[in-house]
Amino acid sequence: MATPPRSRTQPNSASPGPEGLQSRINLGSSMRAETGTFFLVLGTTLFLVALGLTMVLSSSSITSYVGDQGFFGVFLRQTMFAAIGIPLMLILSRFPISFWKRWAWHFFGLGILLQLLVFVPGIGIEVYGNRNWISVAGIRGQPSEFLKLAMVVWMGTVLWRKRGLLGDWKHALIPVLPGAGLAIVTVIAGHDLGTGIIMFAIVMAALYFADIKLRILAIPLSLSLLTIGVLAATSENRVGRILNFWNEKCVDFSGLCWQPQHALGAMATGGLFGVGLGNSKTKWSWLPAADNDYIFSIIGEELGMVGAIVVVLLYVVLAIGLLRIMRTARDSFGVIVTGSVLVWIVGQAFVNIAVVIGLLPVLGVPLPLLSSGGTALISCMLAIGVVLSIARDAADAAAEESGVPGERSTLPRFTIPFRKLRGKKQ
Repeated sequence: MATPPRSRTQPNSASPGPEGLQSRINLGSSMRAETGTFFLVLGTTLFLVALGLTMVLSSSSITSYVGDQGFFGVFLRQTMFAAIGIPLMLILSRFPISFWKRWAWHFFGLGILLQLLVFVPGIGIEVYGNRNWISVAGIRGQPSEFLKLAMVVWMGTVLWRKRGLLGDWKHALIPVLPGAGLAIVTVIAGHDLGTGIIMFAIVMAALYFADIKLRILAIPLSLSLLTIGVLAATSENRVGRILNFWNEKCVDFSGLCWQPQHALGAMATGGLFGVGLGNSKTKWSWLPAADNDYIFSIIGEELGMVGAIVVVLLYVVLAIGLLRIMRTARDSFGVIVTGSVLVWIVGQAFVNIAVVIGLLPVLGVPLPLLSSGGTALISCMLAIGVVLSIARDAADAAAEESGVPGERSTLPRFTIPFRKLRGKKQ
């Protein structure tokens, strides 16, 4: 009797039967199309980078020319970093998560060492009062940006390995808090409190998404907030920023009020549809860091409220994609790392936007994937690459459970610990 033709979607089997040994052809998951969530995160990231390059070109043209770099100096440098970051992001997306777990400690140690270089004379340099940059052979970089990613992968690995012991506060907090605390101290020692606060938020996110009880987090959270308050109160510049934030009639337009007031003025000038791409007046040396920390104000001025809302929605879409990856992650490592990257990139974005529109005092953190700055851009894209590798791993796990390459499994997946909304993880 003739063997019925096999469907294209039907997997070949290798088990012998009455009709003889059937051949098995398995091209593996490498030939399977990526999931929709994978392309959602990747596409949103690339769109943000492209929009960022456009706005960097517009916002930096005048200051770049004044700085003897030509009209396109800052833009060309940012384009070079994007050209480096995009291939690296795609390469990292192909790495198995076992790679990150195996090398997490090495990455974290290297990140600490690089951050300590900012205190070495002749290598570390100070920018706007923050000693958080290094310059080697004419190449400048901000090690704290790469330290964020190393810390995220390290915390995800440690908490994943201790997943059955996190009910005990000693296992839940050690070595994560001492290690992450050391990383944050090396950054704050260079007077970069804004980056230190973002790193603190990343640590709290990692512990939360590891499903550690809130009562265990209460004491370190309280002590950390107290420390941040003390650091802010002991700096004359930070105190001035906070007081001016609460003072609605700030008149120090040549000092601490210069950036917030001109940023709000730029946003107000833009109106609904903006003055047109490239037509900003604020970028004519009226707003320091127009292409960096305050690039959102130039977006509001040139593209109006519509453009500003589009940027906000892009970050919301990115957050949705990251949440979907967390939902389907194979294990707690994927949940912790993706959740930490979510708080890092999307959380920092909304902090930056809140500063620009006057909802928070000036913190000095850039707008991820949009602001100029090579190390910030590359580190964010590397972080997205790690998350995309987690998304691919989740798709592979689904295929293994279903037995059909490329087909999603109907088995329950690892759940995100939103306790009041979701219940306990499986």
